[in-house]
Amino acid sequence: MEKIDFIATDGIELCGILYKGKEKTDKIILAVHGMTSNCFKKRDDIIAKKANEEKIDYFCFNNRGSEIVKYISKNINGKKEKSLAGTAYEDVLEGYEDIVGAILKLKELGYSKIYLQGHSLGSTKVVYTYNELKEEETDILNNIKGIILLSLIDIPMAVKFYLGKNYETYLKLAEEKEEKGINDLMPKNAFIHPISVKTFLRYVRDNKDIDFVKYGSDNEMEILNKIDIPLFMRWGNDNEMIAQKAEELVTILNNIITNPSKDIDYIDGANHGYDGKEEILSEEIIKFINRK
Repeated sequence: MEKIDFIATDGIELCGILYKGKEKTDKIILAVHGMTSNCFKKRDDIIAKKANEEKIDYFCFNNRGSEIVKYISKNINGKKEKSLAGTAYEDVLEGYEDIVGAILKLKELGYSKIYLQGHSLGSTKVVYTYNELKEEETDILNNIKGIILLSLIDIPMAVKFYLGKNYETYLKLAEEKEEKGINDLMPKNAFIHPISVKTFLRYVRDNKDIDFVKYGSDNEMEILNKIDIPLFMRWGNDNEMIAQKAEELVTILNNIITNPSKDIDYIDGANHGYDGKEEILSEEIIKFINRK
């Protein structure tokens, strides 16, 4: 294991953990964590170990949305400028800057075959980033060899479901605070974690760039169908954050997703974090990467 410092494309200072196998390789999994999380999870340790055994390195990093509230630093003309971040204050679209910065660092380290892996909100960031790179027609796309989405959820719908009849009340409150230029924390019942006004509005109102899942048989999954490289998707069926049963969702997506190199399924008994099912998950991920 090696600590790696790097810079997001907008200048934010980030760091992560590189798990290196015994043999030099040009293959690596780049893992993007979800809300309030970090790069020090048991799941990362287990997937990394299995990957290293198969001559695949593994890099997980703390993006600007890690933990709940924290400061992030940007070096401007030799002076560090701090700003609030963490899950409570992050803008999910800025995950693009973090992921691309990580990709550029891995390329600098000699990796040419990169598999983007996201978990929960990290999956949303991976899909958004990949499609932005496609729009830009950048050479970076040549280095991305597969997309791994773990527990991709419909965040705008999940927030609506969580808030229920209080949805409009909290939306109105957030917009009133926005009009006054206030970006403090919303009331504690407005979200499952502490959340700022700006971040709340990103999920419930300013969400056109992340509102692409909308699981259901009448949705053509236009954004997911733009992924034209090998695609791996998994969920659990124990307290997973989806409206349908996992087996129903898998059937729907297998019928809608047109990617010829898709691997869409669920892991029986797994929860949203895959606690206790990390070994099974890691085996399925490595099998996906190694398949011809």
